[in-house]
Amino acid sequence: MMHFKEFKLDDKILQAIEQLGYIEPTEVQQKVIPVALSKQDILVKSKTGSGKTAAFATPLCELVDWEENKPQALVLTPTRELAVQVQEDITNIGRYKRIKGLALYGKSPFAKQKLALKQKTHIVVGTPGRVLDHMEKGTLDVSKIEYLVIDEADEMLNMGFLDQVESIIKLLPKKRTTMLFSATLSQEIKTLSGKYMNDAVSIEIDAGEEDAPKIEHVKYVVKDDQKLAFLEKLTIVENPDSCIIFCRTKERVDQLVDALDQKGYTADKIHGGMMQEDRFEVMDDFRRGEFRYLIATDVAARGIDIEDITHVVHYDVPLEQESYVHRTGRTGRAGRSGKSIMLATPHEDKFVKEIEAFVGFEIPSGSEIKAEAVAQNRVAFDLKMQEQPEFKKSKGEQLNANITKLYFNGGKKKKIRAVDFVGTIAKIEGISADDIGIITIQDNVSYVEILNGKGPLVLKKMRNTTIKGKLLKVHIAHK
Repeated sequence: MMHFKEFKLDDKILQAIEQLGYIEPTEVQQKVIPVALSKQDILVKSKTGSGKTAAFATPLCELVDWEENKPQALVLTPTRELAVQVQEDITNIGRYKRIKGLALYGKSPFAKQKLALKQKTHIVVGTPGRVLDHMEKGTLDVSKIEYLVIDEADEMLNMGFLDQVESIIKLLPKKRTTMLFSATLSQEIKTLSGKYMNDAVSIEIDAGEEDAPKIEHVKYVVKDDQKLAFLEKLTIVENPDSCIIFCRTKERVDQLVDALDQKGYTADKIHGGMMQEDRFEVMDDFRRGEFRYLIATDVAARGIDIEDITHVVHYDVPLEQESYVHRTGRTGRAGRSGKSIMLATPHEDKFVKEIEAFVGFEIPSGSEIKAEAVAQNRVAFDLKMQEQPEFKKSKGEQLNANITKLYFNGGKKKKIRAVDFVGTIAKIEGISADDIGIITIQDNVSYVEILNGKGPLVLKKMRNTTIKGKLLKVHIAHK
């Protein structure tokens, strides 16, 4: 059994990794981390759910220089959800090294992001459109970028982001390390890597071996007007703990979530027509286990990193073969087993065959769902619907449990800098610089994270301690 210690990482990163519950590196982490640490370009083919975010986030947190104020790494993701997820993972892994990650994405105030970019930021994660926007307006300084990660490259192409990605690459320093991750390697992706990468190390994680034992694939042929009734029978018999049901359009998502609500399902929805804050809120609720059924369009297939999803239902057959892989990749994560169930209409045989050719095997037909089975399972299903789903803690919760974020009513306008906070707080008896986390200084307020459960002590002392001769108001920051 291999351990993260073998990568010779900074003790502060190892401390965070241990608290996040990562024990043994996954295959993609074992292969990618050493190459990334040696600053070589990498082209990685690996399915979602294989642990690839930590495979690039860990070396990035190790390699960036804390002293440098300008961003040193840029991670491009196809969706906003994924940008936020990756930024959270980077913040968690880099927590004790005080690595600051920032997510940039559309449908979120540009001015707020512009302000955040004026702070010390080590790693920027974002969607291509908004990242390019900041670069062109001069609010994102890329002169110090040494590392570029293109995550979910195949989805970038599907969503038509190739031109924007190329425009971004052309504005970055030529001397840099580039890492490209994709669940599939099309000719376009190979061309992209050939054009912008130098002697890239190619790493392929054999999805065939990974997939087979963990995800069971099943298909049913169902007429469109009978799908809802069939779905009800299917969910009663399967009785999933946590399930994502994928539809092709947002209208279809809206209709289905309403229909399931009326039938007493604990369900919610996510699609591109929703406000970004609402999408994040639904995702957080689902991650915590507040409802069992998430109805979604493909926009949600990326960025859902929840380990306990037991079932994925393709209520509508995806028109893109890659979408089947990405939807299915929401279940069977982190070594768990899962089930992928496709409901195809009699006219969709062509799409089904294309998907089967793409995944390399014929998806078996599901056995008939008999009335007796539905009747037998009904009580258990109703009971589960009435039970509160198990509250799931996020990966970072244990890590964040010992962290207190303090608010101070003074910032740049009072000429206060991060070093002033560090110098003052580290003088408190029982506190060292290692107990101080990320510091954010704005014009009139500042936020300081206190690590290792020492927040209450610092809060008490700082109520009567001056910073640069000024006594600032201090209290625990509201979220």
